[in-house]
Amino acid sequence: MKGIWGQIKAQAQQDDVKTSLKSMNVGQTLESTTAHYLLGQHAGLAYLSDANIQTYQNTTILLVINGHPTLTLESGSPVFIAAEHIAVEYLAQGAAFIRALSGHFSLMLVDERNEEVFLVVDHLATRPIFYGMDNNGSFKDGLIFASHIDAINKNPDFLRGEIDPQSIFNYLYFHMVPGPETMYKSIRSIPAGHYLHYKNAATTINPYWKLQFKENEHAPFETLQKQFKDILRSSVERAATGQSTGAFLSGGTDSSTVSGFLGEVTGKPAKTYSIGFAADDYDETEFARLTSRHFKTEHHEYSVTPNDVVDAIPHIAQLYDQPFGNASAVPTYYCAKLAREDGVERILGGDGGDELFGGNTRYAKQRVFSLYNELPKALRKGLIEPAINMVPFGNSIPPVRKIRRYISQASTPMPERMESYNLLNRITPARVFTPEFLEQVDTTRPIQLLQETYNGAHAKTQLNRMLALDIKFTLTDNDLPKVTSMCELAQMGAGFPLLDDELIEFSARLAPDLKLRGNQLRYFFKKALADFLPAEVLVKKKHGFGLPFGVWMEDHPKLKKIANDSLNDLRKRNIIRTEFIDELQGELVAAHPGYYGTLIWILMMLEQWFQHHHSE
Repeated sequence: MKGIWGQIKAQAQQDDVKTSLKSMNVGQTLESTTAHYLLGQHAGLAYLSDANIQTYQNTTILLVINGHPTLTLESGSPVFIAAEHIAVEYLAQGAAFIRALSGHFSLMLVDERNEEVFLVVDHLATRPIFYGMDNNGSFKDGLIFASHIDAINKNPDFLRGEIDPQSIFNYLYFHMVPGPETMYKSIRSIPAGHYLHYKNAATTINPYWKLQFKENEHAPFETLQKQFKDILRSSVERAATGQSTGAFLSGGTDSSTVSGFLGEVTGKPAKTYSIGFAADDYDETEFARLTSRHFKTEHHEYSVTPNDVVDAIPHIAQLYDQPFGNASAVPTYYCAKLAREDGVERILGGDGGDELFGGNTRYAKQRVFSLYNELPKALRKGLIEPAINMVPFGNSIPPVRKIRRYISQASTPMPERMESYNLLNRITPARVFTPEFLEQVDTTRPIQLLQETYNGAHAKTQLNRMLALDIKFTLTDNDLPKVTSMCELAQMGAGFPLLDDELIEFSARLAPDLKLRGNQLRYFFKKALADFLPAEVLVKKKHGFGLPFGVWMEDHPKLKKIANDSLNDLRKRNIIRTEFIDELQGELVAAHPGYYGTLIWILMMLEQWFQHHHSE
């Protein structure tokens, strides 16, 4: 698949542009290798054949769309819009047409009349677009852009990007590289809900959509429940349009919801797909089977083995343009592969339910800390804290030590307070990285990124600010690239009905206490679907497609070898302290394989990325 790409090249001839575009075809190792070109005088767009691609070209406009944009009618219902219609809207309105777009898509539009380029990603950047700058951060010779970073790096007019040490640090912190920054100093991504405008050798990045939380709207529960179910039904129906469609089914609330509505809107048993593991606390196939029986789905399962993990690691590292440390990519790939072999062309994920409706345990945990700050400051600072700090030998008395720890955490501002659990923070950067590497980075940069999103959220409550944070860092930067990329590796499409724009807007209108009622997570979501989902699913603990990598690695020679070989090669790059790698491979992972196995996976995938993308 490997997407769409393009270039506008000052003073270039058409043949020169086509030659450059041909060099950017990074999908040549896949089955679908035929690239198609839309060429103008000084610009061109290219794409690989795919059911999700639309194109349009006339004497002045070049347009390629990846995905299915929609326009919202006066009735409030979104409808799919064709490429030709978008070109007409652009010619009539200019850039103003972008604000009316929704759905899951990205588009590249070249207007040769003024040598302008518009690059648009949807509200969550489900289909990203990257662009390259010259070493001075300018665009005087034109603009190179693509849905994949590797395509930009292969363009002969682009000086191969220099790796950014800060992004390596950010990767170790977040287990992925948060956008718009990338692993390269001269390549950036377009942020979700934004578009890039290029004209006169200059670019601007412009917002056209931002999630607006409406925290004071109220309506009867029955009214909200009906609206919710109607939107869910239409969201799944839109996501299932046009291709043979199945659904991931982990047995959790979200995937069960999508699977149930998929059968309802298609009028036939949904095809559902699950992954199992021969490891305690990781296998959820029992709940997936329960949901399958409840909705009478046509269910399929595959049990991932350590050998599967060994086989998948190099393919995953090759596919991702940047290091990606989410180990659940492996089971996601095998689940998508299972569906593709069954004839499914698009598979629907349940991603987004937690982040829209308040389902992550940290929301309740942080609420407990926020209660302390609701007390009058005079009471906290003038009475409680002096009293608890005056207790002799307080740290040796468990109840006093616990209260002190609670006050300390509660007194830390958000979002920094959540980061006390971060793996890199707990181990400390000085213990992990070499001094030479740390001299090149700002160790506070990850917190700055979190603060920008948290403080910039259009919300007043702590809960909704946390939701905005997770929509950016958990969905846009992590879970969505995981699913879309692994489906790409399996050569199939992915859909996200719980991230339909109608459903996002609905969730933003819900009062915060309907998302988190006391310590009850997803209060409204579960109550509204209590007559639809199996009761056991509504009360089960969240797992998803986790991978028992650390547990398996200790007992599986091939898995241990690829991990240790990768870490041993990583030693030579002067990024990670060799003493720490020794410690990690020895007593740390032996004592806590699940916990430290995560860090081994992250470091292994960093080295695998270097080997597949920067072998020099």
